[in-house]
Amino acid sequence: MKRLVEILSKQDIEKIFEHIHMGVALFDSEGALVSWNPAFEKINKAFDPHIRFADMLPDAEKTVGLEKASHGIIHHWLDEFQADETQGSVLCNCLAIPLSGGRRLIVVERIEAEFSVQEIILKLGRQVKLFRIESEFSKKLAKNKQIEMEAVMTQAREVAHVDPLTVLPNRRTILRALQDEVLRAERYGSMLSASIVDVDHFKGINDTYGHLVGDEALRQVANQLRDHIRQPDVVGRYGGEEFLIILPNSDTNAAAEQADRLCRQVHDTVIRANGHEIKVTLSIGTAQLQIGSDTWDSLLNRADTAMYEAKKRGRNCWVAAD
Repeated sequence: MKRLVEILSKQDIEKIFEHIHMGVALFDSEGALVSWNPAFEKINKAFDPHIRFADMLPDAEKTVGLEKASHGIIHHWLDEFQADETQGSVLCNCLAIPLSGGRRLIVVERIEAEFSVQEIILKLGRQVKLFRIESEFSKKLAKNKQIEMEAVMTQAREVAHVDPLTVLPNRRTILRALQDEVLRAERYGSMLSASIVDVDHFKGINDTYGHLVGDEALRQVANQLRDHIRQPDVVGRYGGEEFLIILPNSDTNAAAEQADRLCRQVHDTVIRANGHEIKVTLSIGTAQLQIGSDTWDSLLNRADTAMYEAKKRGRNCWVAAD
C-alpha cells in the first residue's frame, strides 16, 4: 500500500491544510512563524503573526519543550486558548513535531468528543424528545416511556464519557478524574501517582498489518491494562496509542511496581487479530505528585518526560520521574 505522501500532490496537501479543523503552524529554525492554516487563527482569537515557537509553550512547558525540540523529539502538552466571546476558552491538545533543518511544526486540536460519539448522542437525544411527545398523548404509556427515556439518557451520559474503540474512559473523562484526584490529594495530604503508557512501534503495526489490526491490538492492550491494575486505580485512553493510569494513595515505588508488572504482562501476551500473531511492548513513565509544587498538568508532564526516557533506553521498560 502506497504512503499518502507518495500519492498526494502539493496542491492536494494545500487543500487539506486549508480545510482541516486542526490548527497547523510552521516555525523556522530561529523560532519565527513562517506559515499557518486558517484553523490556526480560528482556534486562538489572540493570534499574532509575529508569535515565536517559544511563545506557544506555556511557562511550565518551555524548558522541556525547547529541550525536546533541540533533540528532535516530539513534544505534546495541553493549553487553553481564547476562541471567541461566546465559547470562552477552549482546552486544546498541542503537538510540536521537529522537522528537517531545525524547523518545527505545531498542531493544535480542540479536545472534544469523537465525531462518532457525538452522532450517537444526537440520535439518543432525538429518541428522548420522541419519548417526551408520546408521553403527552398517552398517560397509559407514560410510565413505561419514562422508564425507557431514563434508560436512554443514562446510556447517552455513559457514551459521552467512554472511548468507543477501547471502551475505557476517554481523554476528557480521564483528565477530569486526574484533576479531581490532585485536588483530593492536596486537601488531605495523601499520595498520588500517575503513569503514561505508550505502545511501542505502534505506527509499524498499522503500516504492516493495516488499521483494523492496529485497532484490535489497541483494544487488547487496553483490556490487559484494565484487568491488571488494582481496584482503586483508573486507566483511560489518553490519545492515539497512549494510556493514562491514575494511582490514588500510591507513591513512586507502588507505581513503579505496577509499571514493571504491566510491561512484563503485555510482553508475554500474543496479540491475535485477523489471522496475525503480534508481539507488542510498552514504554511507561511514572511520576508521584509533589504537593505544593505540582499541578495536574505538571504531574502529567513529568510522567510524559519519564516515558520518553524509557523510549530512549530501548523501550519495553519503565522509568520513574525524580
